[in-house]
Amino acid sequence: MDSGSNRTIDPSCTEKPPLAIDIILKLDIFGIVLYSVLTFMATVSMLLFIEECIYIYKKVPANKKSVIIWVNGAAPVIGTMSCLGMWIPRATMFTDMTSACYFAIVVFKFLILMLEEVGGDEIFLKRAGRHKLKISTGPCCCCCPCLPYVAITRRSLFLLKLGSFQFALLKIVFTILSIVLWTNETFDLADLSIKGAAIWINPFVGILTIIALWPVAIMFMHLRIALRTIKIIPKYAMYQLVLILSQLQTAIINILALNGTIACTPPFSSAARGYMMSQQLLILEMFIITLVTRLLYRRQYEPLPEEERDINEKTRMVTMPGSA
Repeated sequence: MDSGSNRTIDPSCTEKPPLAIDIILKLDIFGIVLYSVLTFMATVSMLLFIEECIYIYKKVPANKKSVIIWVNGAAPVIGTMSCLGMWIPRATMFTDMTSACYFAIVVFKFLILMLEEVGGDEIFLKRAGRHKLKISTGPCCCCCPCLPYVAITRRSLFLLKLGSFQFALLKIVFTILSIVLWTNETFDLADLSIKGAAIWINPFVGILTIIALWPVAIMFMHLRIALRTIKIIPKYAMYQLVLILSQLQTAIINILALNGTIACTPPFSSAARGYMMSQQLLILEMFIITLVTRLLYRRQYEPLPEEERDINEKTRMVTMPGSA
C-alpha cells in the first residue's frame, strides 16, 4: 500500500479558487490589514495616474499627450488589475490578460515616445542622416556583435515600428482567442499537455514579445545620448522593470505554483495561492513604480535642442565609426 494513502488532503486544495465572499469571511486581522493596505496602494496609484493625465492634458504638447499617458498608465493599470485579481481570484486569468494586453500596447508606445521626444519621424530622419542603427542589441541579437549597422531610412524606421506594433495587435488577438477557447474548456493555464491550447499559444506569444522588445532596445541604444537630458535612461529602466515584474516574475511564481512548490493553504489551492502571491507582490511593486514614473514624467516639455556637430555632446545621437 502506498505510504501516502493515509494522508488526508483538504478538499479546497483540489478545487477552484474561492469566491470573493469566501475570502472576506475567512480573513483574520492580518489578512484584513494586508488586503486594506494593498487596496489602498492600488487606489492611490490609480488616483495619481488620473491626476497625472490631467497635468499632461494641460501642460504637454498635443503630439506627446497620448503616448505619455499610455506609458504612465502601465504601472497603475497593472496594479489595479492585480487588486481585482486579489479580491476575485477566479478572475485572475482575465485580469492578467488585461494587464498583458495593455503592456503590449505600451511597448509600442514607448518606441513612439522616444521618436516624439526627438521631434517626430521627420525630425528624427533629418537628425539621423549621418548615423546608423546598431542592431546587435538585446533581447534578440546581443550575442551577435558582427551584425552590420543599418542605415536610418523611412523603410528601416517603418520596420522598427512594425516590429513593436505586431505585438500590440497580435497579443490582443491571441487573448481573445484564449478567452474563446476557455469558454469551450479548451484553454487552461494549468494544462501543460501537448493537447492543451496553452502550451501552443503561450510560447508563441513569448516569441512575439521578444521580437517586439528588440526595436525598442535598438531605438533606445541609438537615442540614449540625445535624450539624456530628459532622463530617458531611468524611464527606460522603469519600462524594463514593469516588463520583468509583470511578465517574468509572474511566470516564475505561477510555474512554481503549478508544480506544487508553493504549498496549498485553504481556501487556496497551490495554484490559486501562487496567483494570489503574484497579485499581491505586483500591487506593491507597481505602487512604487507609479511614484517613480510620476517624478520622471512630470516636467516642462521643451523642444529638444538642435544637434550640432562636435559641439553639443548632450544632444548628439550615437554615431557609428565611419558614418560621419
